[in-house]
Amino acid sequence: MPKISLSADLPFSLDQTLGCGQVFRWERTEEGWWYGVVGGRVIKIRQDESNLIFEGAKTAFISHYFSLDLDLEQVIKTIDQDQFIHAAISRCTGLRLVRQPPWECTVSYICSTNSNIPTIRRRIAFIAERFGKVIEFEGKKYYTFPDPSSISYEGNDGLTECMLGYRQPYVFRTSCSVTDEKQWEETIRRLPYEDARKELMKLHGVGPKAADCILLFSFQKYEAFPVDVWIRRIMQQNYIKTLDLKAGLTNRDYDTIRRFARKHFGEYCGYAQEYLYAAREG
Repeated sequence: MPKISLSADLPFSLDQTLGCGQVFRWERTEEGWWYGVVGGRVIKIRQDESNLIFEGAKTAFISHYFSLDLDLEQVIKTIDQDQFIHAAISRCTGLRLVRQPPWECTVSYICSTNSNIPTIRRRIAFIAERFGKVIEFEGKKYYTFPDPSSISYEGNDGLTECMLGYRQPYVFRTSCSVTDEKQWEETIRRLPYEDARKELMKLHGVGPKAADCILLFSFQKYEAFPVDVWIRRIMQQNYIKTLDLKAGLTNRDYDTIRRFARKHFGEYCGYAQEYLYAAREG
């Protein structure tokens, strides 16, 4: 099997990266192997100390997907601005943001609203099984994630068995809106962060948090700082004492948090967000 040798100046933790909640279609076995479907291929990978051993993809793909070409040590130096984030970084050493396929990431975060991770994973699995293509790997069936037209062609009712709840029409309408997946992706990627954020929020079911997740996890807009109930609590307790946790998260509070984060943590504040989220307690 191919492998990538990780040098001392290339910090990486496969378990931290795939287990922190940023992706929903990876499974870990008791033997330490991770299995996932990415971009129409099944990938099997594990980390043995300083070696990544894998199959199902070329070395260049693995390096790109796991952001091994990013100078993580420089990113850490940028965001390591106080004792609280320093402790989070230390607890999650080697965590990297993966480069998710944008369309799958968009649907995933539409399905994530008001939900926990196991529920999100089930919804995404249902969509893939209903509309994707079957891949056989090691005697087991896996499913690719469908393109927008595969979903829209079946109509809104085609999503009923995926158990999406009120998110069902959002996924359907967004699938109808993205008529050219490649062109849509290129358009969002070219736009500056704030403009890309506004463009994504034109899609049905994409609010501020979903837009920031999509931009951070699939478009590498590292200035995006997604805010959910956990991040809001962390920011109020440790950075912005004036936030009122008794009230709902308003757009004003959301903007206050993300702008503070951009100023405090710098251009890679999205990395700070993921370390804070992954190291949370409770």
